[in-house]
Amino acid sequence: MTVNFQYVDIDVSETLSALTKEKLEKLANKFEFLISAQVYFKLDEKDHEAGKICNIELSLPGPRIFATSNEKNYEMAMNETVNDLTRQLKKRKEVYKTH
Repeated sequence: MTVNFQYVDIDVSETLSALTKEKLEKLANKFEFLISAQVYFKLDEKDHEAGKICNIELSLPGPRIFATSNEKNYEMAMNETVNDLTRQLKKRKEVYKTH
């Protein structure tokens, strides 16, 4: 699976990229129909409580799956986003099983 990273208004983090890629590879092994992922890390300076945003968009047959989260740090945001995607992928897999 191809994973593309974009860092908006923040510095590129190799460790964050590696951690995210590892999580997405696990998803790709579990759901073999995944094609690629677009990952965006953003900083919302107006939100002082959280403000660390992670958006992930997955390409697969049919409509794309998208999830986003806003947390205190990027690792928490990435974990929450991946959990949301996992729930959506499980639902999508059920749809594929019925056909």
